[in-house]
Amino acid sequence: MRLKGIPNITRANVQLDDKTGEYYLSTIGSNLTRVSEIETIDRNRTYTNNIIEIFDFLGIEAARQAIVDELQATLDGARLEVDVRHLLLVADVMTSEGEVRAIGRHGVSGTKHSILARAAFEVTVNHLLKAGVIGEKDYLTGVAENIIVGQPISLGTGSVELFYIPDKE
Repeated sequence: MRLKGIPNITRANVQLDDKTGEYYLSTIGSNLTRVSEIETIDRNRTYTNNIIEIFDFLGIEAARQAIVDELQATLDGARLEVDVRHLLLVADVMTSEGEVRAIGRHGVSGTKHSILARAAFEVTVNHLLKAGVIGEKDYLTGVAENIIVGQPISLGTGSVELFYIPDKE
């Protein structure tokens, strides 16, 4: 039977869940808003891997949880074990501003205050050239920029200035 009529969903296949023995619809494309309007759909078990759509429909906390779920599924698929606290940290950073941000140059890493930290991530020449043209200053307050210039980092043992002055006898 062919079904059609929901925008952004181009294909739907009936799948069997090996664990539960239940059948479900797997689609190419998603549209949470329209699908949730269908009375026979179980909204509690409807899921998409489109994080932005989850954010738009359910909010930032749901998007944060979806990021964690997708990271975990990807790592499980590769048979890699990573403590969930690391995944939670990544999800927190990506959603800390109240919207979903990418980790790359158009998101978290691209919005760093330090010129050298931005340049260390991607498109080095562009960041340094733009900073030079507009006269931007870097106060070297972070870890990456201090490593780049070869200065001690003001964390851990580097955060204390302790001098030994021997007694003169």
